[in-house]
Amino acid sequence: MKRTLAAAALACALLSSTLLFPAQAAQEPADCSNLRGLQIPASEIGLPTTGGEVRAANTIAPTGSGTSATGTYCRVDAVIHPVDPQAPDITLRVALPQQWNKRTMMFGGGGYDGTIPDVTGNVPFGPTNQLRPLSRGYATYASDSGHQAAPGFKPVTSLDGSFGVNDEAVHNFAGGALKKTHDTAHFIIRTHYEDATPAHSYFAGGSSGGREALAVAQRWPTDFDGVIAAYPAWNAVSLNLFFGYEAQVLSRPGAFLNPAEQDLLYRGVIRSCDGEDGLRDGVISHEAGCRFQPRTLRCPGGKDTADTCLSDHQIHAAQALSSPLRWKYRLASGERGYPGFPFLSGADMTTPLLGMGSRAPGRPMPKDSGYGVQFWDQWVRYFVTRDPAHDSLAVDPRRPGIWQQRISRLSAMQDVNDPDLRRFAKAGGKLLILHGAADELVSHRSTVEYFQRVQKVMGPLATREFARLYLIPGANHVNVDAAFAASYDSLSALEDWTEEDKAPARPVVTDTSPSGNARTRPLCAYPSWPKYRGHGSPASADSFTCHSPRSRT
Repeated sequence: MKRTLAAAALACALLSSTLLFPAQAAQEPADCSNLRGLQIPASEIGLPTTGGEVRAANTIAPTGSGTSATGTYCRVDAVIHPVDPQAPDITLRVALPQQWNKRTMMFGGGGYDGTIPDVTGNVPFGPTNQLRPLSRGYATYASDSGHQAAPGFKPVTSLDGSFGVNDEAVHNFAGGALKKTHDTAHFIIRTHYEDATPAHSYFAGGSSGGREALAVAQRWPTDFDGVIAAYPAWNAVSLNLFFGYEAQVLSRPGAFLNPAEQDLLYRGVIRSCDGEDGLRDGVISHEAGCRFQPRTLRCPGGKDTADTCLSDHQIHAAQALSSPLRWKYRLASGERGYPGFPFLSGADMTTPLLGMGSRAPGRPMPKDSGYGVQFWDQWVRYFVTRDPAHDSLAVDPRRPGIWQQRISRLSAMQDVNDPDLRRFAKAGGKLLILHGAADELVSHRSTVEYFQRVQKVMGPLATREFARLYLIPGANHVNVDAAFAASYDSLSALEDWTEEDKAPARPVVTDTSPSGNARTRPLCAYPSWPKYRGHGSPASADSFTCHSPRSRT
C-alpha cells in the first residue's frame, strides 16, 4: 500500500512538473527560520569534532520544468569544526523539501572532493526521464569531505590534493567526513521537521563517491538502508600506485600514444571484438572475452613513423597498462596489486583527460596529461612526501623505498576493501554496484575483484539476497560521449528492494547518447552479459539475453 501511494505521488509530481510546477507555485514559502544559527553539538556526531553550526538557511523557490523541476525547499549551509585547529572545516549543504517523503539521500563526491556535490542533482547513471531525488521529495545532503579545493581546481577536475598535508583532513577525506556529515545532516533534518525521523536513508556516489558508498556499507552498516556504488575507487591506494606506474610507463621515450594513436587503438579494439556478442553496434558486451592484439597495429620496423600505426614502444606501453600490476611489498590494507585497464578503456578518446591525456607525463606534471597521472602527482606531493616540490616521477610504485611505510599507512586509511558485509545485510541493507566496462579511470576489473571477494566471504546465494553488480557495456567514467551513455532508474529499484523486498527483476538500461537513439539493453547481473539473440530489433532489450559463462546459448 505504501509503495502504491508513493507511485501515485510520483505520477502526480511528474504531471505537475510538466506544467511548470503550477501546484508548487501556489505553495507557501518553506519556513527555514528554525534553522538559522542552529548550533550542532559535538555529542550529536559519532566521530570526534568540536561541533558545528548552520551558517545560512534560505527558501528556494520552484525552478525548472519536466524531469528537471524542483519544488520549494529550504537550502541549509552548515559547517563542522575539526578537533585540530589547523585542519579545515567540513562544509555541507542540506536540501529540505517542503513536501518531504520521509526519505534522505546523501551524495558522494569525486576525485579529491573539495566541493559540495549538487544536492538537486541525480544519482550516477540516473534516469533522464524521471524526477531527481530532491524533486521526488527526498531530503538530500552532501559535503566537501572536509576541505575546499583551490579556485583553480573548482569545480570540474577535483584534482587539488593539497589538503593532504593535514592528518585530520586526510582522515576526513578517507571516510571520517561521511559519518560526520550524515550525523549532522540528520540532526538538521530532525530539527527542521520537528523531531520526525526519516523512514529510509540512502547513499549514492561514483568514483571517489563510489568508494564512499562502499565505505558507509562497511563501516557504518546501520546508517543507510540502501546504497548505490558506481565505478567505485574502493582500493584507492592500489589505484594510485597504478597511476604512478602509468606515469612511469608513458613518460619513457617514445612510449606515449598521442590522441590520434589512442583513437587508432580504440578503433582497433572495436573492429576486433565488437561482433562477439552477436551484433556489430560499436559496443563490446563481453570485455573479458576480447582477445585483441595491439601488435596488429604495428608500424613497419616497429618505428613511430605515422599516426596510422603504433611503434614497438607504444605497443609495449599499451600492453603494460592493460596487464595486472603487482608489487612485492606489503600494504597495511593487504592489497597486492591492481588488475589494469582494458585496451578499450585506456585509449577511449571520448574523454582524453580521463584516459592517457593529450601529453606525456613529465616534470612538472602537465595539466593536459591523463587525469590518473595528475592524481598520482598530487598524492605523492601532498599525501606521501608532504613536499609540494617533490618529483612524483621519482617515486617508483613498485619499489617506493623510504616512502613504503607511509604508503602502507595511507592504505589502511584510504582503502575500503572489507568484503564482509554481513552486518549491512543483517540490518536489511541493499547494495547496487554499477560500473561501465569502458571506464577509463577506474577499472571495472577491480570492481569485479571486490564483488568476487564478497561472494567468497558471504557465499553467492547470500550475496544475491542483498547485492547486485551490473557491468554496463560501452559506458565510460563520466557517462558523456560514451559508446553507450547509460540511464537506469537505480533509485526506484533500490526503493522497491529496500522497502518492499522486491529484488531487481529484468532491469533495462537506456542509451541516452545522441547517436544511441534511445536503444535499450538488459542490465545483466554479474557474471552474465547481454548477447544478441540473432533476431529482433537491435535497439530493443527484448532482442538480447543475459548470457552466463555457464550458458550454452
